[in-house]
Amino acid sequence: MAKKVVATLQKGGGKGYTKAIKMVRSQKTGAYIFKEKILLKENVNSFLQEK
Repeated sequence: MAKKVVATLQKGGGKGYTKAIKMVRSQKTGAYIFKEKILLKENVNSFLQEK
């Protein structure tokens, strides 16, 4: 079942997207939080560079 789903995503243009996870320090508590975003491969570097 999983193989069929993966093959469908690869045909349908799902290859152009990636999930980016960034660790950011919270202003209020000082604890680290994770920001997750699914975006185009070309936009990953700009997402990781923004503060």
